[in-house]
Amino acid sequence: MLMTILTSLTAMAADVVSHSLNLLETLKESIENNKLSDVKDAVEDLLISRINLAVAGERGPEKSAFINALRGLGPEDEGAALSPCPTSPEEMAIYPNPKHPDFRLWDLPPTPAASPFDLEGYMERVKFLRYNVVVMAFTQSLQANSVAVFLEARSVQRDTVYFALLASEKDTEKGLEERRKASLELLKAQGVALPKVFLVRPSCLEKLDFPGLLEEMERDLPEIRAHALLLALPTLSPVLVTQKRDAFKALVWAAASLSGGVSTIPVPLVASMVDARVGVRILTKARASLCLDDESVERLARQRGMEPARLKALRTCNLSVEVTKGEVKLRLAAAEKELTTNTTRLVEMAMPRHARSAGRSFTVMLQALNGAIDEMVVDTEKILAAAGIGEGK
Repeated sequence: MLMTILTSLTAMAADVVSHSLNLLETLKESIENNKLSDVKDAVEDLLISRINLAVAGERGPEKSAFINALRGLGPEDEGAALSPCPTSPEEMAIYPNPKHPDFRLWDLPPTPAASPFDLEGYMERVKFLRYNVVVMAFTQSLQANSVAVFLEARSVQRDTVYFALLASEKDTEKGLEERRKASLELLKAQGVALPKVFLVRPSCLEKLDFPGLLEEMERDLPEIRAHALLLALPTLSPVLVTQKRDAFKALVWAAASLSGGVSTIPVPLVASMVDARVGVRILTKARASLCLDDESVERLARQRGMEPARLKALRTCNLSVEVTKGEVKLRLAAAEKELTTNTTRLVEMAMPRHARSAGRSFTVMLQALNGAIDEMVVDTEKILAAAGIGEGK
């Protein structure tokens, strides 16, 4: 039993260190510099997923489908973007995410095709620079005025603006490539260095260029915002699920580090109560992000023409079905029971200096929550596989 625990904790520590990458390094640096408020803010930002993403362009079925797909919705779901859009062509529309209220999607009107074009007036009217990400979407040809907006945004150091050619069900790959080529030529002619146009099929975001577009967003956004976006998106592919897992493990590491600080308070049960409360918040967020809640599973079954009960039966982790404080406490207690002096030393390699005096609380929370995340991810992977969602499909 001891060797099993040692092996498990060593792998856990290595996983936390190797896969959480830049976000984890940033959080560790804040802890080392005793900037606990920065870590608390990061934890809250990740739990809330506060981000504003705008889609600008002509309104039509492809744009509505894209906005819905980014929220995991179909056209028949409550709160879905409609086509034709009931909003006035010149006005903005906002679509909150049903599971992540602070992830807001904005439908912006297109840039006018007429000349002369009031560039500053358009950008002010749609509040262009207030969004974390703007996707400038089109279905046929790219407008010169849209390129002017892109260049103006880049001139004020706003790098998170992208062009997306939205594909309909009838579009062929050859036709899409021809349109992309014409768009790239326009971008080059207007002085855009290294132009990119992403091909996106709203009905199947895991295909074509959307994964690449998401990678660009993650690179260009500040770390916390990039991870907040990642956690708020639906489970579009197994690769995205793996990225979500790694982001949650960075979040667990930060929460466990804070827990280590709390556990030094000489009040009985304070640390365990705080750990359970924080654990419930993190695992509730993970359940929603991994689309394991009943509503998400039922929606996926409906979209794939499957019986919901078949997909629901694949959730073998209790926390995938329901996150309760009692279950979280049981897992924390089990992790506490398994701890030994030797295993605590092994995990110190992943700990900030600030938390080493309270290593026991840090280790318990890290082990319990990371184990839960792993189990929930396995359930999500089984559901995606059963629904036929995967690379190359």
